[in-house]
Amino acid sequence: MATSTAQMRSMQGVAIPADSVNPRRFFELTRRHTLLEQSITYDGQDQIVVPLRKADIISAISVRFVGTLTTNDGTGTVKSSRRWPYDLLRRVKFSANGQSQLIDCSGAKLKVRDLMKSADLTDRSVVQSVAGASLSNGTMALAGEAWGTGSGTTAVVDGAKDVDLLWHIPIAEDERDLYGAIFLQTTSSDLTLTLDLTPLAQLIPITGDATATLTGKFEVITHKFSIPAENGGIVVPDLSAFHAIIENRYSALNSGPNEPIVIGQGAGKSLLRIYWQLWNGAGTAAVPVPLTSAGYGEVGWRYGSAETPELYPNGSVLRQDQERRYNSDFAGVWGFGCHDFVSENSFRDVVDMGTASELRLVLNLQAGLALTSPALEVVTETVFLAGQAA
Repeated sequence: MATSTAQMRSMQGVAIPADSVNPRRFFELTRRHTLLEQSITYDGQDQIVVPLRKADIISAISVRFVGTLTTNDGTGTVKSSRRWPYDLLRRVKFSANGQSQLIDCSGAKLKVRDLMKSADLTDRSVVQSVAGASLSNGTMALAGEAWGTGSGTTAVVDGAKDVDLLWHIPIAEDERDLYGAIFLQTTSSDLTLTLDLTPLAQLIPITGDATATLTGKFEVITHKFSIPAENGGIVVPDLSAFHAIIENRYSALNSGPNEPIVIGQGAGKSLLRIYWQLWNGAGTAAVPVPLTSAGYGEVGWRYGSAETPELYPNGSVLRQDQERRYNSDFAGVWGFGCHDFVSENSFRDVVDMGTASELRLVLNLQAGLALTSPALEVVTETVFLAGQAA
């Protein structure tokens, strides 16, 4: 007697029955799961590798740090650098199912992406101290967070101070339709979350006999969806695509025009947004350059020989455009600039990185901006089909 063999389909490098893919039925039957995966004590280590349970479909991970910053200046000094507090996570790395480092960026880059993606999220009226000024817009802070001390504080107050920070890691590009979410319910699934941590001395620099300690714990919380069973099989959405957020660093910068090439271009990849932060200064004295006309002349992006779809006359114009778009002035406070191709109409605006060759940023740095050990940190957010490199 002839026997039939179920047709298989590869999604994100994992083979599943082709007739299991039914997005509409999946969303009717699935159940959302939000669970604490790990709680890890922080004792000054420089890296934490977090094993995640292989179950369900993962759409996002939340990382929370809760602890205490204790300082005493003695006869010395205690300051905070502008990397404090969100770049406590120096690098967040997530790999899954044969794709290395789908997420590879700093904590601050994840905080600002959260504001870019979530139209109903705002930092307005959340007061934090930045460079000695109390600000209620652009801090990227949640009301429930506690920084312990401000960012760029020249004299940190002695004593024990509560620290409570939250970062959201978007595994899926869209956590409603789960585009880019990861299928975990198979022994062949492979995923790794690595948290590289910034040494405290780079965040809270001290001099003389001053002391500074940070104690606490990291909580790793996963946001998943159950995989329903029906008619003897499973039901899943279309998980054929991966979602990536990758940060790269450029140091060859000069006053005047700069056109850094976007790293990671290739056929089959769609660019959702590209955003950046320019740091100026050496070591713990480095500060993000605000997105204003004082620092930036023309700002845009270009491809091919000279195709320039968007070119803002100066940084202040882009800053205003971003505040209107995101309801936050993180461009003025943290210096983030962004070209967003999905905030209004992704079908119309998304950039095909296969046809838009030699994609690059256009950054004209003003002559009045004195550059000292400048570093441009550029983040690309993309989606692509399995089998292509991030």
